[in-house]
Amino acid sequence: MSSPKARRMSIGFPPLVDPTEVEYPANHVVGAPSERPDLLGHEVTLLSAIMLNVGQITGSGIYSVPGVMLNSVGSVGLLLLYWVLGPIFAFAGLGIYSELASMFPHRSGAEVVYLEQAYPKPRFLVSTAFAVTTVLTSFSASNAIVFAQYSLSAFDVPITDKSQTLVAIGTVVLTVGSVAISTKWALRAVNVLSVFKIVSLVFIVMTGLAVLSGLTRIKDPWANFHNLFEGSSGNPNALATAFVKTNHAFVGWHNAFNVLAEVRSKDPVRTVRKAGRISLFLVTVLFLFINIAYVAAVPREEIRHSGQLVAVLFFRHVFGSTGSKIFPLLVACSCFGNIIAVTIGQARIIREVARQGLLPYPNFFSSIKPFGTPLGPVALKGFLTILVIVAIPAKDAFNFVLDLASYPAMVFNSAMAAGVWILRKRRTIAGLLPSTLQARNSLVLLYLSSCILLLVMPWVPPEPGHADVSFWYATYCVAGLGLLACCGLYYWVWIIVLPKRGRYEIVEEIEESPDGARNTKLVRRYKTISDQQPLLQSS
Repeated sequence: MSSPKARRMSIGFPPLVDPTEVEYPANHVVGAPSERPDLLGHEVTLLSAIMLNVGQITGSGIYSVPGVMLNSVGSVGLLLLYWVLGPIFAFAGLGIYSELASMFPHRSGAEVVYLEQAYPKPRFLVSTAFAVTTVLTSFSASNAIVFAQYSLSAFDVPITDKSQTLVAIGTVVLTVGSVAISTKWALRAVNVLSVFKIVSLVFIVMTGLAVLSGLTRIKDPWANFHNLFEGSSGNPNALATAFVKTNHAFVGWHNAFNVLAEVRSKDPVRTVRKAGRISLFLVTVLFLFINIAYVAAVPREEIRHSGQLVAVLFFRHVFGSTGSKIFPLLVACSCFGNIIAVTIGQARIIREVARQGLLPYPNFFSSIKPFGTPLGPVALKGFLTILVIVAIPAKDAFNFVLDLASYPAMVFNSAMAAGVWILRKRRTIAGLLPSTLQARNSLVLLYLSSCILLLVMPWVPPEPGHADVSFWYATYCVAGLGLLACCGLYYWVWIIVLPKRGRYEIVEEIEESPDGARNTKLVRRYKTISDQQPLLQSS
């Protein structure tokens, strides 16, 4: 391999404009350098951006979480209210993402970029914590598990731990493999599957309207709408659990921001913002009416105890045995498309982490060889997904995996929301104009408040019989905080203890690999240049 082009840097505040636009002095840090033109191409159109969002949002959530939510909140009224409030916080988050993207329009990876730029000090701390937690939680186990459950249900195969695990693993291998081979064809698959999912959702909505109109076998479709808030839970843990599940159902509205540098548009930021608005509005309307359809067709107690199979009960009540066999296949296809859409976005996040120099073998993980795709990040995501599927007990896998991934994410979402104000102040000091897509402070505060709420409320004990896992209810909170604590310990040893004992400092170099990938490389700088060594292994 030819020697990379490199220039040494020490740590300072990152630039507030794209680093390729300006020549910075040798003592100014740019984080991971931009790649222009983007090595991954520009295959993402407005339609693709919308479908990437829809593809991730319409995964297992709408088919699996209503039952868990009703078990938590206790009443139909609160259940429906959550499906109205959830999108409000998502729209607030969209405003924040749009403003941050406008500051760094030539970088994919979204959060990894925004946190890197907002929190350069303590040196590497936030970037390291985000890198570790993102890599370790970059799995699609929940959708693979739901795919397995619905597929087995469709063919009347008993859902055992072994059968669920094997089908889930096969799904991961197939979906991850498709993304690894071709971005263009993976995007086309997402487009097709997302359109199919939208049609499926519209069909459920129309079926629900038919139920409410008395055109089906349901005798009293309005029974669950009497005394809407009867049985409502006031327990903070139950309310937080439902909020987490609603948030999970809408996750994906920001997926297009992960491929920002690959958007084919004169103004990619406005394109992805438009895609976010369209996809959020569309899905919000569909999700609300689908929940109304569930409530109209299925008795409340059956929904509460349905686990992740509420959609199966819906079709069984409306269409009998025929519907209960066909519809699980539709849900399985939805989960399949979700995994592809998520993998496309998260592969870019992992690649950006590698380009920051925070993963071993950064050249491997940032390389686009041999297919012009981020093969290393895709393979890593697939491996971690399979590991989680195998390691966690099948009966608790869905809820625990979903909760575990959400807790560290809320910590970083809170930091990112506050980071908007930090970057605004820094831009003002630097004499730069405010972003043309600046979010209202009320939206930033609303989004930040929702994140903090989700961090605090799960610690309150749930009411008996309302926990969504069989073990201790706050296990995922402890696990999430434990993961962040390990990141802090690793950072302390790596950045403070070892350099002090070894009498060296950590410096950054920008290197360019033969395929054109540009990375930040972290190296040890001793008193003599001949002693300088890479900090992490390089391929």
